[in-house]
Amino acid sequence: MMIAENTQTQMRKGILEYCVLLIISRGEIYASDIIAELKAAKLLVVEGTLYPLLTRLKNNGLLSYNWVESTSGPPRKYYTLTPEGTAMLGQLDVTWLELSFAIAQSKNQTNP
Repeated sequence: MMIAENTQTQMRKGILEYCVLLIISRGEIYASDIIAELKAAKLLVVEGTLYPLLTRLKNNGLLSYNWVESTSGPPRKYYTLTPEGTAMLGQLDVTWLELSFAIAQSKNQTNP
């Protein structure tokens, strides 16, 4: 069972960047809201996992952010996709469709 859990964890990590870009593509969003959506999707991401990913995506030019004043504490950083991030998401959409198709084909193959 341990092998299956490790494989599941690796699969989730592998699609995390794609999922984060998908979430942000819907509009400006705060990091804790991204975490809530990922947890709801059972990707169970903790802040310690998400923030380095957001920083890497920003440093790669895929995200930008704006500081927004908060009435209940310090200013908050809201993320949006850059044009490069939108283009990358389009490439990942194609890759996801190709992988999904390949998996479906593999499952549907019959042995002679």
